[in-house]
Amino acid sequence: MNKLVDRFGRAHRSLRVSVTDRCNIRCQYCMPDGPLAFLPRYELLTYEEIRRFVDFLSRKGIQRIRLTGGEPLVRAELFRLVAMLKENPRIESVSITTNAMLLSDQIAELKESGLDQINISLDTLREETFKTLSRRQGLDLVLAGIEAALRNGYRPKLNAVLVRGLNEEDAISLVEFASQRSMTMRFIEYMPLDFDQQWNGTQMISGADLRSRLQDRFGELRLTEREDAARPAQDYEIVSTGGRVGFIDSVTAPFCSACDRLRLTAEGKIRNCLFGKEEWDVRSALRQENDADLEATLETCLQRKFAGHGIGQPGFSQPDRAMHQIGG
Repeated sequence: MNKLVDRFGRAHRSLRVSVTDRCNIRCQYCMPDGPLAFLPRYELLTYEEIRRFVDFLSRKGIQRIRLTGGEPLVRAELFRLVAMLKENPRIESVSITTNAMLLSDQIAELKESGLDQINISLDTLREETFKTLSRRQGLDLVLAGIEAALRNGYRPKLNAVLVRGLNEEDAISLVEFASQRSMTMRFIEYMPLDFDQQWNGTQMISGADLRSRLQDRFGELRLTEREDAARPAQDYEIVSTGGRVGFIDSVTAPFCSACDRLRLTAEGKIRNCLFGKEEWDVRSALRQENDADLEATLETCLQRKFAGHGIGQPGFSQPDRAMHQIGG
C-alpha cells in the first residue's frame, strides 16, 4: 500500500491526532457534567510514538496534521510535539483546535515550535451562556487566548456550535466580533456526538437556516470558491463589511465524498470516520516498531471506510464514544 486510498478512490492527506481525552470544561454537546474515567497516562501514545506514526503516514501521502483532544493544551509541553512534527519536510502544516483557555500561557512556545494555524472554539460572548454550555466559568480566559494569538501573528478561525434554545441568539454578535478582528467565524452544525447520546435533530440549527438569519442582518453573503473540496467549511463573504463567515454543515450537507481524513485517538486507535463504529489499534505495532502490522491495519481501516456517515438514514446510531474520546 503506497498511498492511503480507500475503495471509493479517496486519497487521504489529513490526520487528526487526539493527544488527550481530558478537558478543562464540560460542553454539553461533548461531555457529561459528572465524574469521568479518563485514560491512564500509560495508555496514551507518547510524543515519540505519535511522531513515528506521522512519519510512517507521511510517506504515504499525509500532509496536514491537526492536534485535538479533549483539550490538547492540557497535555504537558504540547509545543514539543509540534516541533517534532515540524521536523518532517513532508508535513505541510501542523495546527491545533483548542478552547483557548490555556493559550495565553503557551502561545509563545507554540509559535516558536512552528505551529501553523489555530482554531478556537467560541460558542458565545456571554459569560452566563458560556457557563451553561460548558458547565464551567472561563470565557475571559478564552477571549484572552484569542487576543494572545492575534498579538503573536495568528488569525485564528473561530468555531461555534449553536444549540437551539441555548446560544442561537449569539450568532450575530459572534460574526461581528470575528469580523472586527479580521477572523473567520465558522458555524458547525450540532452533531450526534454527545456523551449522553441525547442528540436530537430539533436542537440543531441548520446551516441554511443560519445563513438566512445572517443575511437578514448583514445583507448579501457571497459564496467564495472552495480552495480544497476536502476542507469541511464553505466560506462566504459578507458583502457589506468584507468579513468572512464559514459553515460546516456536517449533518444537512455532508462532504463525505471528498473526505481525506483519518483520525488517531489518544490511546492509539485509528478511525476512518468521526461517526464510525469501528477503530483499529496501532499502539501495539508502534511500540513493537512493527511496520508490517501498521501497514496491514491501515489497509483494513481504509477498505472498511463507508461512502458517508449516514446521519439521517435508516439504521444510523451514534458512535459508542463521545467527541472528547474520539478527537475533534
